[in-house]
Formats: sequence, structure tokens, C-alpha cells
Amino acid sequence: MAIDTLKIPAVALGTWAWGDSGEIGDGYFGTHLTQAGLEEVVDKAQAAGFTLWDTALVYGMGRSETVLGEVLKRYARSDYQLSTKFTPQLASTSDNPVADMLEQSLANLGTDYIDLYWIHNPADVPRWTPHLIPLLKSGKVKHVGVSNHNLSEIKLADQILGEAGFRVEAIQNHYSLLYHSSEKAGILDYCRNQGIPFFAYMVLEQGALAGEYSPENPLPEGSNRAEHYNGILPRLKALTDKLASIGQSRAAAVPDVAAAWAIAKGATPIIGVTKPHYIEGLVRAAGITLTSDDIAELEVLADAANVNTRGWWEQEMLI
Repeated sequence: MAIDTLKIPAVALGTWAWGDSGEIGDGYFGTHLTQAGLEEVVDKAQAAGFTLWDTALVYGMGRSETVLGEVLKRYARSDYQLSTKFTPQLASTSDNPVADMLEQSLANLGTDYIDLYWIHNPADVPRWTPHLIPLLKSGKVKHVGVSNHNLSEIKLADQILGEAGFRVEAIQNHYSLLYHSSEKAGILDYCRNQGIPFFAYMVLEQGALAGEYSPENPLPEGSNRAEHYNGILPRLKALTDKLASIGQSRAAAVPDVAAAWAIAKGATPIIGVTKPHYIEGLVRAAGITLTSDDIAELEVLADAANVNTRGWWEQEMLI
């Protein structure tokens, strides 16, 4: 077992959009990012104590990792933690595709170790999980987690690692006010009982729960997220209005309250950060304590919206 302790911040920082070229049809978000702008994001985040950065080789096919490695260069490696992923669907046909993909990520990020390395999608748990063991023993990977795995796959991965003296040390799944699959499947309870951090991605549903989009002001046309979310924006109005009213009473904005909900549920939200002012929102989110009434009211409105935001890459967690 790695001696280094995995430091779990209130919020982890996502860089999925950093792999976006900004060109229509070549990326998910349709956002234009500059290195100077992202350096400002990193400076604010590091100063605020948000120091766990989540990426993957598949985000922009290496662009996200490369940009992240570049903008973190001005910091000592011990000042931040890197989280990246092996994606089975991209595995090469070499003898050791997991080690090969890790080497690509290390080169992109300009580092010789990864703090938290994930198997991104389950594909074949008995096939891929054992490949993590030599990487842990080598020190190139300090901690391992699994993403988009259901409960039986999580337990199987943990059993395989356990036979070598390691364990699944983190879970990362899609979890938001609109998508509770991991909670209904018992994964959050399992994490709580086992003392395993649960990381929640898509907490803001790619901006649909950020409060800035509405039927009158839809998500950017031509982007994938516009295609997925613009049609359901009318059904989200009551929920985003409630997020806004809770936020007003706490000098916070809609996305801050949505992130605070995930924190209140025992999750560590992974929030995509592309603009410096997003960091101020995360500071607010980490400081908000929602009442049980707040949580219940939000969840009633979320359920009433009756939308399914499961991504095409995700399996249904309830089996």
C-alpha cells in the first residue's frame, strides 16, 4: 500500500474541457481557452487550496493532459495532485496497454508519477484491474480508483487488488441532482461504509444546472452539450430557481449550491474549471451548509423534472 496519503479536497478540479480545441465539431463544449487564462485559473485554485486536478488521456486525445502539465510547471510537484485515467476502449494491442497508456500520460503531464490513476470504464474488470498492481509497486502510481463501475464491479476490482495488498481507494461516477444512479445502486453507502472517497462528475450537468442557461438563453449552438440539454431546459426552471433562491440567502450563485448539494451528500464534486471566477464559486460552495429541508426540496424538484442525463459512455448502475 502506498504510504503517501491521498489528500481529498472539498472540491476536485476537472479539465475535460481543456482538451477542447474550441472548434465547432471538435470538442464537447465549444469553448476557446488560452494558456494565459488557464494559468490564472491554476493560480487562483492553488491559492484557494484546490490542488487535485482530474484529467484523462482521452480528453482531447492528450490535449487536456498536455495543457494541464504545462500550466502546472510553475508549481512544485508536491504542491498539487494529478488524477488521470486508463480508458480500456482506447487500449493498444501491445503486451501491456495499461502501462503504455500511463507512460503517455506521464509524458503529457511532464511528471514521473500519478497520484490517483483510474480505470475509466469497466469493460472487463478481471482483465484490466491486475495491470494496476505492478504500477502501484513501481511507484509510478500512488493510488488507484475505478470510474463508471457498478457495485459488483467495484467489489471485484477491490478483491483483485486486495490479493496483492492494495485496494480500490476512490470511486468516480456521474452524480448530480438530476442523476442519482450511484446512490440508488448503493454505491454511496458502500463508499461511506468502506471509507472510500466518492468523486462526483457532471455535478453541474455541463452547465445545465449552472443557472446561466434557459430556453431564452440556451447552451452554445453546435456543441454536443446543446444537443443533449437544450431540449430539457424548460423542465429544469423550477429547480434552478430554487438553487438561486437558496444561493441568495447565502450570498452564493446557482452552481455553488448545486456543488454544495453534492458535498452535503458525502461526495467530492469534480467541477470543470475554465474561468478564474469559477474558483471563487468553489470557495463559496465549500463553505455552504445546506439544511435537510434544503436538500429535500431540491431533490423533490429534481425528481419532478423527470429527465435522464446518463451519458452515452455510462452503463446503468442499477442491476
